[in-house]
Amino acid sequence: MERDELARALRDAAYLEGDFVLRSGRRSRYYLDKYRFETRPDVLAPLGEALAEAVREHEPDADRLAGPELGAVALAAAASLESGLPFLIVRKAAKEYGTAQQLEGVFEEGECVCLIEDVVTSGGAALAAVEALRNAGLRVSNAICVVDREEGGVDELARHAVRLRSLFRASDLLEIPANPHG
Repeated sequence: MERDELARALRDAAYLEGDFVLRSGRRSRYYLDKYRFETRPDVLAPLGEALAEAVREHEPDADRLAGPELGAVALAAAASLESGLPFLIVRKAAKEYGTAQQLEGVFEEGECVCLIEDVVTSGGAALAAVEALRNAGLRVSNAICVVDREEGGVDELARHAVRLRSLFRASDLLEIPANPHG
């Protein structure tokens, strides 16, 4: 799928108008519902390809990928299948049963990890995942998201020595006219 086709597919699948409260606590007149594009194989597969290509370009030394629960797990899996890189699931907190891990998957201390994210607003969720990965002894200096809402996430991650790259900016998607056929 070409970049403009993927942008159109994202907008058609995920763009909602209304009054929304974002994870950051901010209010927005629009919402990009990641589950509406992550649960569609016709959109998820090309996103996996695009994310894998972005990893090859921006973090060629990556040993593995990582996706924060819940939203980025499907994206990390799709990029993993496309790139051949194994991935980790980053829980919001260590589970209180079984292995009591915050990171699910196998890794070695010192490995280079590229963080995969869905929609980044202020960068808070991505930063929490980076901290969990670093606390486990992993190196993280790059993150790739599907959409950057352009509301401070790039700068917040940069303050913690992580470069955020996006497949699309919110402004890219907002410029696409609404599809009258929905």
